[in-house]
Amino acid sequence: MNKESRTMLASLEHSLQLGGRLVENIAGTQWNAPTPCSDWTVRKLLEHVVGMNLVFAAMLSGQRPPSRDADVLGEDPAGAYTRSAQLLLAAFGAPGVLEQSFQSPMGTATGFERLQIRSYDLLAHLWDLAQATGQALEDDPVLESSAQQAWEFARGQLADSPRSGRFDPPQPVSDEAPALDRLAAFLGRPVPWTPHR
Repeated sequence: MNKESRTMLASLEHSLQLGGRLVENIAGTQWNAPTPCSDWTVRKLLEHVVGMNLVFAAMLSGQRPPSRDADVLGEDPAGAYTRSAQLLLAAFGAPGVLEQSFQSPMGTATGFERLQIRSYDLLAHLWDLAQATGQALEDDPVLESSAQQAWEFARGQLADSPRSGRFDPPQPVSDEAPALDRLAAFLGRPVPWTPHR
């Protein structure tokens, strides 16, 4: 594994740890609260995050992904998130995975490209979760660097791709905004976000 891959994997681990802290601090009254993903409550958003962690882990390790109808959170959402994060990191960290090619309904990509895709999607949803639950993502240089890389990758990957059914059109945001805000705006979130906007 080269230096760039190690850095990306460490960034993913850091993002997953930040996500774990957000999940642990969700109040019992917030699970049905709205999120910047307009069709999803906080619980539905976390179901998506955990589900995609499991889908990517399964793809990389040659396993069957969970059913779309599976309850991936159960009675312990924080525990489900932690377990999915561990599986995802183990799958991406397996020898040779980042150099292999993997097929999915969205096409063929290397493990390293899948790592970049999972990273930008995860970061966007951590932003969603923080906004929806009133939590602040601390001023964190590792997060800023990860979000900057994710924003640059997403802009390149989605430049000529149809957004219908995946993301809303890019929203205005200051060029001086933190990279995570710029990523969220590029992926269709209003920045700043307020419920029922």
